[in-house]
Amino acid sequence: MRDLIDDLVVGELANPGLEVDEDQARFPLAELTARGDKLAFTTDSYVVTPLEFPGADIGKLAVNGTVNDLAVGGATPLYLSCGLVIEEGLEVATLRRILKSMGEAAKAAGVKIVTGDTKVVARGAADKLFINTAGVGVVRPGVEVSSRNVRPDDVLIVNGNLGDHGAAILVARGELKLDTEIPSDCAALNALIEALTEAVEVHAMRDVTRGGLAAVVNELALASEVGVVVDASAIPVRAEVAGFCEILGLDPVHLANEGKVVAAVPAAQADKALEVMRAHPLGRDARVIARCRAEPPGVVTMDTGFGGERILDMLVGEPLPRIC
Repeated sequence: MRDLIDDLVVGELANPGLEVDEDQARFPLAELTARGDKLAFTTDSYVVTPLEFPGADIGKLAVNGTVNDLAVGGATPLYLSCGLVIEEGLEVATLRRILKSMGEAAKAAGVKIVTGDTKVVARGAADKLFINTAGVGVVRPGVEVSSRNVRPDDVLIVNGNLGDHGAAILVARGELKLDTEIPSDCAALNALIEALTEAVEVHAMRDVTRGGLAAVVNELALASEVGVVVDASAIPVRAEVAGFCEILGLDPVHLANEGKVVAAVPAAQADKALEVMRAHPLGRDARVIARCRAEPPGVVTMDTGFGGERILDMLVGEPLPRIC
């Protein structure tokens, strides 16, 4: 076990914090307080299958997912932990690739993996590899975002095409026998989000993960007690994903994403927000996809484009298990 940790875990995730042979990570408070007066802390567990898929893998996903959970709270992500649950028999080469991917993703996002834990369990007690990451960040001064802060005169903006990750995982599992490859949109959004919050007033943000756009918009509407009208014609979806959904009878607004954020901004600042987003590689396809109103509170509808609206609900249950 010691060789596994030294060679693979520390070897692939090496940074000054992780190389200290202690039971905890320590970092100067001055480094944190210089950035703001509030800490943000989050954790998430990743059980995606398959472990590797077009555009990403469970390691990259575990880093970017936790980075994004911090970023949508207005925080600058700084430190991550990494907990590994490894099933006996997992190929060392596979584990090495995934850990290398984690290290590369952390470096790209500007965060350090500073502590962790590794457990090996018997065959059948896990499915190849599970990863938990927890993250610490500092909320930037003047940034006040909350799911409860959406206002009736806000618009909702998304930074790009929806449904890529959910479609990528379903195709990668090979059960559908489709002759296509769809890459996941897995990406760290912290740089894009920081640029946005520096340029415009942002009331709320959510990363669009499991449950898709429909889940996020409903959660914002309920938390803020506002009505939301989604413009069906404005929702950005790749042609490959749209075709995939049409074949299977799925709706892209219910598919998972791992590199998308929905931001609520005042309607008067929407053009500026779009300008800032589109200047970043992860926001080139940014669109205003919804407008908020006072009534009916907590209700999300979709403008069908034919002069009517229909209720847009969250899906009940988990139609696509183990996608993240």
